[in-house]
Amino acid sequence: MPRKRPKGVIAMGWAAIEAAARGRHEHAPTSAHYPESVVRRTSFLAGGGHGWRISALETPREKPAPWKIVVITGAPSWAEYWAEVLAELPKDREMVVVDRPGFAASEPLHPVTDIRVQAEALSPVLNVPRGQKVLLVGQSYGAAIASIMADRNPGKVAGLVLLSGYFGESGPTAKWLLDLGSRALGVIPRDLRNAVIEVTGQKPQLRHARRALARLNIPVHMIHGDQDDFAPLEVAEKLAQDTVTRRPIRVVRTEGATHFLNDGPTETLIEALEACIPARRFGWNFIWPKMSQLWPAKLPDTASAA
Repeated sequence: MPRKRPKGVIAMGWAAIEAAARGRHEHAPTSAHYPESVVRRTSFLAGGGHGWRISALETPREKPAPWKIVVITGAPSWAEYWAEVLAELPKDREMVVVDRPGFAASEPLHPVTDIRVQAEALSPVLNVPRGQKVLLVGQSYGAAIASIMADRNPGKVAGLVLLSGYFGESGPTAKWLLDLGSRALGVIPRDLRNAVIEVTGQKPQLRHARRALARLNIPVHMIHGDQDDFAPLEVAEKLAQDTVTRRPIRVVRTEGATHFLNDGPTETLIEALEACIPARRFGWNFIWPKMSQLWPAKLPDTASAA
């Protein structure tokens, strides 16, 4: 049986160092855990004419599911850490999780620090078959990017989820990691270095995400752990309160959860995402009336009766 995928800050950091030393893009290769019939690697060409090849993981399905869950990951952007969720997803759902530009097997090698360019490059992932609906999930640093994607692609996104959203203010653990990473930029692996550069430059750009959220006319859900020491829950709640939106942002406080909700029990996260998908409404079935119901019964002939 393959070894467990590393979890937690220290384990994930060490996994990145080990992968870099061995020349791998994936820190714990997905192929060692799941067959391609369950979780498979895919790729697409970035939007905006950038020419980058974007890598992702997806759930193969024989025919399109009613809903597709598109996940824009945080920083570092490692789709493989969603592999367990992908594998446990119900058969009537699809999911694709991207490695954002500058991470894992995605191009380019350098960090793409403008969240608007990231949104532009990732927009092709929203192209789905006719009739399929998209629930767009932005995780951590990806939350601001997903907000811009939803705004720039009207009609393609049916719902937006801000999962453990990072909005410019770091919790104590994130502050410590960013300080340590900033001091060691020259020696840490590319993915960790790009993550530090991205996160430290995000705050001035958040006005673009706020404007996008204010323009959206789709359901927006904010799911956040109350034990998140990377992206404080209070910062996310203040964003939801202060941003004037066309629809109220639904805030879901997850008790006992940390920043990495995809590391917790798989069924808990799947249930939380499922709650963001509207229940199926059955159409009104018109039943044609019988001919006898269209005309009243023949009235008796009063003359002959007399």
